[in-house]
Amino acid sequence: MKTKQNILINFGERVREIRKKKGLSQEELAHKADLHRTYIGMIERAEKNITLLNIKKIANALEVSIITILKD
Repeated sequence: MKTKQNILINFGERVREIRKKKGLSQEELAHKADLHRTYIGMIERAEKNITLLNIKKIANALEVSIITILKD
């Protein structure tokens, strides 16, 4: 079973990967997701334990499914 920290690291890396593939800055993603830019950075650096509601906001902003972000 993955540790809490590994899950946060993997999630943050996946968000960063998808964001960059879409050509979005952290600020652009934050605006599209109605979240703060620093919050996106903290997620990508695994400094925040993100809520399901915010996972959905980020997935919608990236135009992908939640499953796509959570895939290993």
